[in-house]
Amino acid sequence: MIRPPSRSAFTRKFKAILSAGCLLLAACSLIHTPTKTVESAKPAQGARERISIDRDWRFFKYASADKADDLIYDERPAVLNRDDTGPADARPTEATEVTAKRRVLKPWVLPSGNDLIAKAANRHVRPAGDPGSDFPFVRADFDDSLWQHVDLPHDWAIAGPFYEGESAPVGGGMGRLPSPGVAWYRRKLDIPATDAGRCIFLDVDGAMSYAIVWLNGHLVGGWPYGYSSWRLDLTPYVVPGGVNQLAIRLDNPGNSSRWYPGGGIYRNVWLTKTEPVHVDHWGTFVTTPHVSKEYATIDLAVKMANDSQAEATVSVASAVYELDAAGNRAGNAVANFEPFKVTFPAGKNATVRSRIELDSPKLWGPPPTQTPNRYVVVSTVTKDGAVVDTYETRFGIRNVRFDPNVGILVNGEHIPMHGVNQHHDLGALGAAFNTRAAERQLEILRDMGCNAVRMAHNPPAPELLELTDRMGF
Repeated sequence: MIRPPSRSAFTRKFKAILSAGCLLLAACSLIHTPTKTVESAKPAQGARERISIDRDWRFFKYASADKADDLIYDERPAVLNRDDTGPADARPTEATEVTAKRRVLKPWVLPSGNDLIAKAANRHVRPAGDPGSDFPFVRADFDDSLWQHVDLPHDWAIAGPFYEGESAPVGGGMGRLPSPGVAWYRRKLDIPATDAGRCIFLDVDGAMSYAIVWLNGHLVGGWPYGYSSWRLDLTPYVVPGGVNQLAIRLDNPGNSSRWYPGGGIYRNVWLTKTEPVHVDHWGTFVTTPHVSKEYATIDLAVKMANDSQAEATVSVASAVYELDAAGNRAGNAVANFEPFKVTFPAGKNATVRSRIELDSPKLWGPPPTQTPNRYVVVSTVTKDGAVVDTYETRFGIRNVRFDPNVGILVNGEHIPMHGVNQHHDLGALGAAFNTRAAERQLEILRDMGCNAVRMAHNPPAPELLELTDRMGF
């Protein structure tokens, strides 16, 4: 067993990186709680389902990216300089124009991000057709029984072998492990006939990288960036009650990282099922513009989506509950927002906003002098008198003030920041996310005196934000 250094040793070691500009408090991340689900029968009306599909995947990786298929995201320029010893804050090199000699699938993938583009004029238009529909790996009748059987999260690189020698294709900064490459994941989805008329979404917490997704031979979309979480709408391509073949192609380029990136679908993957009128993806936002020991003002925004074929009138009612130390609801609601009714057209969104005051709030603050108390807003959406969706949003109430003469004050208390720069991998376990391993890392850091984490250098796993919220980082 390796003992962590003493608190004083830790303080000395990390004193150089305690700048507030490098630290991130994850006190109010919006973590959405999954609901318990049953796939074999249609749930009660209004029951949002979030189903883990981490098990029973088939995996195949090409021996060489040069010998992979031609279903590429884009053409890439040749890498002429593999030197990664320059300063981390050096300016990037100028972009290189590349003329594609093969058909690229980028135009079909880019529309997957349209919901994150505010101006409609800047959104991408999907071209006609389904590139790759005739490729064997996307077809339901392809025999993948000889492929490797894996469960997610999965990091294809951690098994090795390690590269050796000075001219290794992957250097020491990336762990000398075979993270670059092109690979496929396949899995059949159980979509009961009773799901007809519902919305079916694929939620991927992280896949490294340039993911392109097919369902039943149709190119659904994808996501090029390996660290962020993303959603695809499978509804137009689902066959309720029939065979639903999901296929995901990943392409992790070489010379694209200065640290160990891992490879594969290295975070959790979910199916989310809703009624056509529902709370949109990441559709809630909680802010607390006034915080004191006497009362806190809580502002709530709920973004609704109408994926039906008709105008919808809905009522949104939200209630606030305390969470216990384990993250479970504790007792009855401590406050209720006034119900809000909204009417909006088919295919459109609408956002409802409301405000309440909570007396004597239990504040979120870092241990050991404070307690990371948390709450959850439960938003219930009704249409024609029936519940069509229920959505949970966890949050903390705290006051953070940055004083140039004093430092950072949390709930009026000066909190010296003892922070670390935390990469997304789990050491010898690789990049495949493991909740208990991440929790253990945080426990060791906490015992060393750490109270703040900088997420280096990309969006972390949602479960890590849940842990930092719960543990008071």
